[in-house]
Amino acid sequence: MIADKMVSFVKNSSVIRAMFEEGKIMADKYGAENVYDFSLGNPNVPAPKEVKEAILDILDNEDPVLVHGYMSNSGYEDVRVAIAEHINKTFDENVNPNNIIMTVGAAGGMNVIMKTLLNPGDEVLTFTPYFGEYRSYVSNYDGVLVEIAPNTDTFQPNLEDLEKKITKKTKALIVNTPNNPTGVVYSEETIIKLADILRKKEKELGIDIYLISDEPYRELAYDGVKVPYLTKYYENTIVGYSYSKSLSLPGERIGYLLIPDSVADAADMIAAANVANRILGYVNAPSLIQRVVGRCQDAKVDVPFYDRNRETLYNGLIEAGFSCIKPEGAFYLFVKSPVADEKEFCAAAKKHNILIVPGSSFGCAGFVRIAYCVAHETIVNALPGFRELAKEYAL
Repeated sequence: MIADKMVSFVKNSSVIRAMFEEGKIMADKYGAENVYDFSLGNPNVPAPKEVKEAILDILDNEDPVLVHGYMSNSGYEDVRVAIAEHINKTFDENVNPNNIIMTVGAAGGMNVIMKTLLNPGDEVLTFTPYFGEYRSYVSNYDGVLVEIAPNTDTFQPNLEDLEKKITKKTKALIVNTPNNPTGVVYSEETIIKLADILRKKEKELGIDIYLISDEPYRELAYDGVKVPYLTKYYENTIVGYSYSKSLSLPGERIGYLLIPDSVADAADMIAAANVANRILGYVNAPSLIQRVVGRCQDAKVDVPFYDRNRETLYNGLIEAGFSCIKPEGAFYLFVKSPVADEKEFCAAAKKHNILIVPGSSFGCAGFVRIAYCVAHETIVNALPGFRELAKEYAL
């Protein structure tokens, strides 16, 4: 008999992943070119050429023991040096390699930091809508995820509700900007006000509140929009980063945690996170791809490709009559459902071989997420189906 907690996890397993699997079945049935799968944030843009060049050079010229062997739980020191130098150069910071822990993607990093921080019953806040797996990451360590009500006009954080929901039990706040699923970038003004609220509540309640910045989409921003680097605004900020999107390497599962010296109890937290990395079963992040990303700090994916998709899909949906905030980053549109039950709308879209994800998967019913990290032709060919949907709902 499986564990009681796993019964719940299985029952509430990711809708996104389920739709992705269904999309593969539909592709076999109807032909891949006739199925428009917008369910999963799986980058369509190839990895930069520097990635392949680094892989080949490392395999040809580096010591196999170094390439494929064990290392410190926190990762190869020269890789962490390269990352620290890149952060310092890019964001005018002053971090060192000891502040970096290489992780098995952002998901691995989030689990490491949750295990490091949480006692049973501790509360972790997050702004709605949010990446649905946060529920599991917090529940894994018997924490409680507290949802902050959405501001559906702008999808900027609802700071009034944030202040109301901070209690003595609050241990952390997760933020994700550019945001999945909305594509919204949290403004500097918002971040400054958010940091002021956290400091005020820390003092008022006599607690430490950690701001966990989940940053898989940091480099995917459009129209010259700047993404604030949160360690510059709040001392107790921990960064979880992934190369899944910035280098189009989702399946390689590589990222890092940044725990700056400014964080409360930083030395103990770094030590605990290293132990968590090991005892959770990761032991260390994959060795070959660590060495690769260490060489590719300045490499970039083709952001204009995503921007072209964004413009084509957004303009096409708006012209058809749908309502959506234009995303400033990431590669998602969060579209208002033409009916209150967005799952009904998703089912209607499926009749046109269009796969989209209900907003309730992100804690925000009444909307749907459309991932535009697909071939441009997929978007162009799907637009007639979206127009037919708009007619069905008299938009």
